[in-house]
Formats: sequence, structure tokens, C-alpha cells
Amino acid sequence: DLRNHGSSPHIRPMTYTHMAADVLNFCKKHSLREISIMGHSMGGKVAMTLALHPELPPNLLTDLIVSDIAPIRARASEDTVQLIRAMEKIEANNIYTRKEADEILSEHEKDPNVRAFLLTNLEIKKAMPVKFKIPIGILKEGRPEIESFPYAPGERSWDGHALFIKGKKSKFINRHNIPLIDRFFPQNQLQELDTGHWGKFNIPS
Repeated sequence: DLRNHGSSPHIRPMTYTHMAADVLNFCKKHSLREISIMGHSMGGKVAMTLALHPELPPNLLTDLIVSDIAPIRARASEDTVQLIRAMEKIEANNIYTRKEADEILSEHEKDPNVRAFLLTNLEIKKAMPVKFKIPIGILKEGRPEIESFPYAPGERSWDGHALFIKGKKSKFINRHNIPLIDRFFPQNQLQELDTGHWGKFNIPS
């Protein structure tokens, strides 16, 4: 997992440059080469940052797959802001069950599949209030960086095979930022899926 996710260390700073460097160091440590990397949303920005990294070895990355995000500098969506607030509220309320956490989260997110996904980060220990495995404070503190992107158009580009997957019902990739994708990744292909930003959770049955 990326820093501040899953069982990875909780450390500052929470920037795309540092997260991409973490991935690059992992690849070097394990002598990886000719890899494909895929990232969704924030993870997609990390993957793009890795592809654009000035120290990227020429034989490391062969395929880049980015799910429903563009290399833009923009404010976080109101949905994201609300979810962070809900997670803060869950921890502040000193509750003990996943059901109670889901009730609080449902005030901010109506889709039960998305709520279930977010609550996989919930840590439940006997006789102790629930806590999230991810450090909400660091994520909130790093939000300005998470909303941003480390490179400006024309500053860097990657000429390898890049596939961008757009959710047809999502606005994260749109007619305004597709030209940015073309500038950073001139060999890219764009495909659409009949889904929203959350991918498999939004695909109609």
C-alpha cells in the first residue's frame, strides 16, 4: 500500500512526489523491470507521477493504466470533503461497532457499496472505540497536495503506452482536461466504461 494506507507506515509528507518515490524505491529494492502499473483516482495520480519521474529507469515501466483521474490541479470534490468529515465524526463519537460507523457514514454517502469499501479501513478492537487504519489527520493536512499535481503541462511527458479509463457517469475526466492528458502522455488511449468514479461499485448489474 501507499504511505498512510493499509499497513504501510503513517508518515509525512503526503505528496505525489513522495508517494511516487516510495513506489520507485520499492521497484528498485525488488529489482523489478518492464512492469505495468495501474492506479485509480489518487492512486492514478501517483502512477502518473511515477511515469513522469525524472529518475524513472528506462526499462522499468511499459504500461500505465489510469482509472478516472486526470493530471490536473483542482480542488477536491465536495463528496471527498464530506467523506473526510464523516470519518472524523466516526472517530470523535467513540463508537464501538461497524453498524454505528455505517449509520454515520450514510449521512454523507448513500451508496452502500461505497460505504462498505470505505469501512474496510475501519479497525475494530474489543472494548475499544473504532479507529480508521489510515491517519485521517495526515490525509486532511495533505489535502492541498492531494488536490494538486506535481508537474505543469510541458514540464514533463512520458511516451509509453498509457490507457486512461473514464467513467461515463463521472466528471473527473472531461473535455476540459483531456488535452492535458494528451500533453503529458502523447501515446495515450482513452476508453469509457458505463460507470461512475467508483468503478466496479457503480457498474449496473
